[in-house]
Amino acid sequence: MDPTPPIAEVIITLRHQKVILDADLAAIYQVPTKRLNEQVKRNSARFPTDFVFQLSQDEMVALPTSRSQTMPLNSESPRKAGDPPNRSQIATGSQRHRDPRFLPYAFTEHGAIMAATVLNSPAAIKMSVFVVRAFILQRELILAHADALKRLAQIDASLLHHDEALRLIWRELQPLLAPPPVEPKPQIGFHP
Repeated sequence: MDPTPPIAEVIITLRHQKVILDADLAAIYQVPTKRLNEQVKRNSARFPTDFVFQLSQDEMVALPTSRSQTMPLNSESPRKAGDPPNRSQIATGSQRHRDPRFLPYAFTEHGAIMAATVLNSPAAIKMSVFVVRAFILQRELILAHADALKRLAQIDASLLHHDEALRLIWRELQPLLAPPPVEPKPQIGFHP
C-alpha cells in the first residue's frame, strides 16, 4: 500500500505563509502527531520560528470547521469503546484526537522538510520529496496568478488611456455633430 496523499489539499495559508498543520504532516509522514511534536521539541534548535509556529486561539477558531474541531492522529490501532484515553508520556502513545488544551503547530515548507530529517522513518524520508514538490507547485500557481494579475493591470491601464482619448474625441466632435443654430428669418412688413 503506497498511496500518495493529496498534499496540496492540506497546505493552507496562515500568517501570509503556506503551511501544513502538524496533524496533516504527521499523517503524511505516517507517524502520530504526538510523536512529530515531541521530535520538534527535542530538536528545537532545528526549528526556528520561520520553520514552525504554534497557532493562536484566534487562528485555531478561524480554521475551517473540518480542521478546527478534532484533528485525528495517526494511530496504529483504533481505540475500542470503553478504553480510557491514553495520555502517556512515552513516544509511542496513541490518542485518537488532539487534546483541546494544546494548539496545533504549523510547519512551513522548510519546517516540513526538517521534520522529515528528525523523524528518520522511511516513510518520512520518502514523503518529504512529495511535500517539497507540493510546496513548489503551490509557489508556481501563485506566480502564474501573479503574472495574470499583472497582465490584467496592464490591460486596465491601457483601457483607461484609451477611455481618455475617446472622451477627448467625443468632446471635439460634439460641436460638429450639433445642428447649426437657426437664425431668425427677417420678417417682411411693418412691425410695431
